[in-house]
Amino acid sequence: MTSAATALPAPSSQGPVRPPRHPAAIARSLFLLTKPRIIELLLVTTIPTMLLAHRGLPSLRVFAVTLIGGTLAAASANTLNCYLDRDIDAVMRRTAHRPLVAKAGPGSIKPGEALVSGILLGAAATLLLGLVVNWLAACLAAGAILFYVFVYTLGLKRRTASNIVIGGAAGCFPVLVGWAAVTGTVAWPAAALFAVIFLWTPPHFWALAMRFRDDYAAANVPMLPVVATPQAVARKILRYSYAMVAATLALAPDAGWIYTVCAAGLGGWFLVEAHRLRGQVGQVLAPVPGATPAPMRLFHLSIAYLTLLFTAIAVTALLPWGRW
Repeated sequence: MTSAATALPAPSSQGPVRPPRHPAAIARSLFLLTKPRIIELLLVTTIPTMLLAHRGLPSLRVFAVTLIGGTLAAASANTLNCYLDRDIDAVMRRTAHRPLVAKAGPGSIKPGEALVSGILLGAAATLLLGLVVNWLAACLAAGAILFYVFVYTLGLKRRTASNIVIGGAAGCFPVLVGWAAVTGTVAWPAAALFAVIFLWTPPHFWALAMRFRDDYAAANVPMLPVVATPQAVARKILRYSYAMVAATLALAPDAGWIYTVCAAGLGGWFLVEAHRLRGQVGQVLAPVPGATPAPMRLFHLSIAYLTLLFTAIAVTALLPWGRW
């Protein structure tokens, strides 16, 4: 007769059993590491730039391959950023859901897998742009990846409050890539568009960082809202906003009067909201049910602003009239 003791299974010495991983779930997790919502905004700036460079629709081949290559390049940079920042992503509530730091499950990703994915995406972007479009566009895309990874993520993000001011230049490269893909060069209008996005980035990101200040402080990331008072941050947002609007108007001679009218109107809208933030921040007010916090209001407006501004560029480039 078998005793109860011998009938029991031997205890496992290998620890808890991990749930099986599923290929479809892993693919979805790798996709989420690319930060697709950020890529959408980069494409919003790339497409109008290409239309302006060509003064119309460029060849379908160049257009499609540039967008695919730009998407792969941005996906590479974002994936490598998630790989390098996985320690602070685990601390911050805003990023705790990202695949590299989320609890083990069917779509859990190993750090090495994310690293390989990021490198392969970057290599594919560079080769695709270089072999099908031109090597200037390919080098600019590769430069954006390297800048975002080594200058911003590794060099600046955890060391200085100026991290997003300098490191944000990585997000400006798509307009250079788009212009170079169509013309084979980088001209003044592309530089002006680069300046617009460069000056737009601090107000956009500082507004978000004001809302999630405690997250960045817990992760020891010295974003400006962590190391400066809300009043000081709001003043800097306002200064960069004025500089950004001035940069948009500098493009007027090349973009035409329709764009100029739109840029002036949109710029006024943005400045009103930046002044609103400066007036509201730091005040001790009773919360209003259903009201959007002032920093997040500016953050969401900044996305709409950039989208509408570049839509105006696209419309101007496609219409046979509207130029000076």
